[in-house]
Amino acid sequence: MDTLTAMQISGSALTAERARLNIAAMNLANANTTRTMEGGPYKAKSVVFGAKPLEGTNFQDTLNSTTKRLRKVEVVQVSEDKAPFKEVYDPSHPDADANGVVRFPNVNVAEQMVDIMSARRSYEANVTAFDSVKNMALKALEIGR
Repeated sequence: MDTLTAMQISGSALTAERARLNIAAMNLANANTTRTMEGGPYKAKSVVFGAKPLEGTNFQDTLNSTTKRLRKVEVVQVSEDKAPFKEVYDPSHPDADANGVVRFPNVNVAEQMVDIMSARRSYEANVTAFDSVKNMALKALEIGR
């Protein structure tokens, strides 16, 4: 495995974690949105990650069995949470139904905060891995002088 391969794997993880962070931030921003363009309250979303085979960068990499086992991460889909909406009795709310019940989004704020912290930690770990590979490559270049 060369340095570019390691950087490619870490880079894919950075992209995936950024998407996870963006979705969690969107969920938090819409935690009280009772009216969307589609109608009804906002539906919480979550990111599904998947492992994707790392393509070889040249013919030799394609023949190398180690490269075939390497995987990078990618966002497979963004799915909507199937949890029921929160129902609150508030007849004065503009989105209340005939019985005075308002349906609020199914966003769990605590869960989203944990997801943000987890995505942040994973992002930081991948930045550290990326920087380590970069520093090793620079040291190798210095040795070659």
